Amino acid sequence: MNRNPYFDYIDEKLHVLVRRIETRGKLNLLDLHLHSENFYLHFFNLLYGYRLENLNSKLQNVEAIDLIDHTNKIIIQVSATCTKQKIESALSKPILNNYKNYSFKFISISKDATELRKKAFKNPYSLTFAPIADIFDIASLLNDILIKKAEEIQVIYKFIKDELGGEVDVVKLDSNLASVINTLSKEKWDETNESESVNSFEIERKITHNDLKDSKEIIDEYCVFYKKVDEKYSEFDTLGVNKSASVLRSIRKEYLNLKNSGTPDTVFQSVIEKIKEKVLESPNFERIPIDELELCIDILVVDAFIRCKIFENPQNYNYATSR
Repeated sequence: MNRNPYFDYIDEKLHVLVRRIETRGKLNLLDLHLHSENFYLHFFNLLYGYRLENLNSKLQNVEAIDLIDHTNKIIIQVSATCTKQKIESALSKPILNNYKNYSFKFISISKDATELRKKAFKNPYSLTFAPIADIFDIASLLNDILIKKAEEIQVIYKFIKDELGGEVDVVKLDSNLASVINTLSKEKWDETNESESVNSFEIERKITHNDLKDSKEIIDEYCVFYKKVDEKYSEFDTLGVNKSASVLRSIRKEYLNLKNSGTPDTVFQSVIEKIKEKVLESPNFERIPIDELELCIDILVVDAFIRCKIFENPQNYNYATSR
């Protein structure tokens, strides 16, 4: 059974956060700890359906309590210090006397808590606290994520990506589309690949003609790679594989199926998503970073837009300048 590709991303980025915490100096660590509180607030709300809020945003430096959920009666301490003494110190704070009906949970943001979950703790205010279930670390969170449905994991992936960014391994399919994507993923997409052979004025005319407002930014950003994509298509086609036609037909087919499904911007984004689904749903795959996959798909769809394969062309449209 193949692991969900989005799970791999989540795994990697949570460990990246741990490495950041472990390598920061004291001043930066304080800032990162505050960031971690807010990150885990939203993360736990999403993962477990809590309704946490940051108590420190209302009452500064509340002892023992960083996050609180009054609806589900939960208080949470978020800490980079993962020791029995740290937890017992939190459990002993007099403020907890005001939360006798609440459960206490502890999040270790940097250390493995496996051994800590096996220990017994002094709990003078008798909060509900079961170490085996209420002490969280990266490993325990990943176990809870792994058993979720694929669509739930994808929602968590999108949250992690927005919060932490970066790269993750995902997949390519064994097809003409994937072969091109895999080749493009090895390119360094920077200013050295930008092309002067594309006619920016004509592309702007086509954007305006199709009333593409939200999608304009992505088209403007990636249209400069037209020449590099053209070179890669030519390399394949020289070998007699004719992959350029195959890929462009695939993108056009999705566009034709979607062209009347919403606004022009919605259609543009839906084409990108459909191409990504086509890649991800292949039974035969080989890992590439998901951000590279998304970048390549964006570039290919923008290229198809430039080449007249998707959306309507304005009169006398000519996207390429003479070389």
